[in-house]
Amino acid sequence: MKNHKVDELRNVSLVSHSGAGKTSLAEAMLFNAGVINRLGKIEEGNTASDYDPEEIRRKISVNTSVLPWEWAACKVNLLDTPGYADFVGEVKGAVRVSDGVVVVVCAASGVEVGTELVWQYADEMQLPRFVFVNKMDRENADMSNVLAQLKAKFSANFVPVHLPIGSQADFKGVVDLLSMKAYLGDGKAASAIPAELMEQAQAAHLQLVEASAEADDELIMKYLDGQALTDDEVHQGLAAAVLSGKIVPVFCGSATQNIGVRLLQDAIARYLPSPVAHVAVAKALRDDSEERLTPDPAGPLAALVFKTMADPYVGKLTYFRVYSGSMQSDSRVINATKGEEERLGQLFYLTGKEQTPTKEIIAGDIGVVAKLQLTATRDTLCDKDHPLALPGIVFPHPVAFAALAPKTKVDLDKMGSAIARLVEEDPTLIVSRDADTGETVLQGMGDSHIDIAVRRLQQKFGVEVVTSVPKVPYKETITKTVSVQGRHKKQTGGRGQFGDIWVRFEPLPRGAGFEFADEVFGGHVPRNFIPAVEKGMREAIEKGALAGYPATDFRAALYDGSYHPVDSSEIAFKLAAHLAFKKGMEDGGPILLEPVMKVTITVPEQFMGDVLGDLNTKRARVLGMDQQKSNSVIGAEVPLAEMQRYAADLRSMTQGRGYFSMEFLRYDPVPAHITQNVVAESSKTE
Repeated sequence: MKNHKVDELRNVSLVSHSGAGKTSLAEAMLFNAGVINRLGKIEEGNTASDYDPEEIRRKISVNTSVLPWEWAACKVNLLDTPGYADFVGEVKGAVRVSDGVVVVVCAASGVEVGTELVWQYADEMQLPRFVFVNKMDRENADMSNVLAQLKAKFSANFVPVHLPIGSQADFKGVVDLLSMKAYLGDGKAASAIPAELMEQAQAAHLQLVEASAEADDELIMKYLDGQALTDDEVHQGLAAAVLSGKIVPVFCGSATQNIGVRLLQDAIARYLPSPVAHVAVAKALRDDSEERLTPDPAGPLAALVFKTMADPYVGKLTYFRVYSGSMQSDSRVINATKGEEERLGQLFYLTGKEQTPTKEIIAGDIGVVAKLQLTATRDTLCDKDHPLALPGIVFPHPVAFAALAPKTKVDLDKMGSAIARLVEEDPTLIVSRDADTGETVLQGMGDSHIDIAVRRLQQKFGVEVVTSVPKVPYKETITKTVSVQGRHKKQTGGRGQFGDIWVRFEPLPRGAGFEFADEVFGGHVPRNFIPAVEKGMREAIEKGALAGYPATDFRAALYDGSYHPVDSSEIAFKLAAHLAFKKGMEDGGPILLEPVMKVTITVPEQFMGDVLGDLNTKRARVLGMDQQKSNSVIGAEVPLAEMQRYAADLRSMTQGRGYFSMEFLRYDPVPAHITQNVVAESSKTE
């Protein structure tokens, strides 16, 4: 692949709902560009994009693949993203480093919830976009129906650039409304527009020309004066209209039959912007000022890492886009996020998993480097003499949970480091050690996400784990003030043990934690034993008296006691504190507390009743409902115990069209009947 100037580069994400045909479309583009010599098929597991064992097994994309190809003097870095909602982090990373997106919509299924989600991500980044209506050869394919859905769902001006020739089983080509020619089959040769489509094509052509003219003041004046626009003027106007977001061109075709794909590639090269149209804003670390970066290969280096992949053979692969300056093989850079130096080895271009070495990657381009020590997704790489930090990528919160336990002793030894590498590869996976339950908890975007993560632990790192539903980290507290005595006395011949204390237990507001107070006067408990009492109390609260969960939100005030000049010791007073705690919890009206989550659920309106009904069975408190176009957004507070399997529940209730986010809010008392069940359950496991 020859070297390209910045204005000849195109960074484009392919995004869609799962199953719309992105990977097949990417395969057809690579074939047309001569990168591959035969069209691979998803069913056969031989596409350039889906090469991961899990992708081949499941027949869906799991990772974003970078697929560069050359077309009309341009180099297009195509980022084929997963459509399945569990792998939304991959989409977020790809969209962040793109200058345009192609939204693929199935001609039969139409606009789906995944389409709405990726559209929202493109809106967040204010990216120009195309729509490609794929699978026009499918049963029930309907271009006009998809156009109507797009206009109903999104506030954009959708303008067809193609008309289908035939439909469903009879689909055989497209009319290009720009050139006013027909392209049958793989579109290598043009032909006349079929007579039955001519009237419709002429009307659609006028609409397209008018939309193109509206983006440019000079062109609209010329058009309104009744003067015909030249082809170049239409192209110029269309490119400006796409860049400004005034119009969204709509193309159609069939990726598996390679119909309409060449024309889409022409349009990507001609109308989607190069990196020159994108000015990145970075923070200059020397003085915390903002610095605007144009994609100048001679400028200061600023490269954003948008993806990390753990490869068992070549080590860690770091995917990056250069926003300013140039990256050189065998050089040194600064990781601005970590404040440390990194040594770069050989730089590569990737086509799926195929690596092509290169000496340099210039501003605007995308590349890969292996074996960086510190660098992770979202980090910025820059020059030592001109440190810059680019805004990172905002990933959604995980919504599914699994407790991990090693299968064998050998797995236990390797599990920690393997999970750390897995999480480094995917920022939407979060692993934590729950101090209250002692479990290692893996959080992800859904059950499939966690399932694939567990499989990768075995495939890549040789670690087998067993998953289970995590225990709810309940806590215990008291509801009334009580004073109790803790007296430890033991005589064993010779020196005995004696510690005697009086402690007042007082409830504290929710979230206050545990407080210890020393209110002893007159030396009834010697000063040197008071730290032992506090230590004993802090040890005891780790395992409450009701169901064995940690105790919190109360104050223990040591106010009296007695001692023996010979038999008293630190250990005796520590044990006295244990006894006082147990009695104080029992007498203080103990209750269980459970974590309550703030939950935001987005569902199509028709599923609202089912979702609200289900929330009522989950002890939820619905706080409010908002409307976002045709979606309903429900805000609620729900106990974590009721949300353990909610990702799967919501998908089944909404045909996969609902999604939610949740975050910890506070601890609340558990109802008495549920407390009984939790206490009974804990007594079984003891």
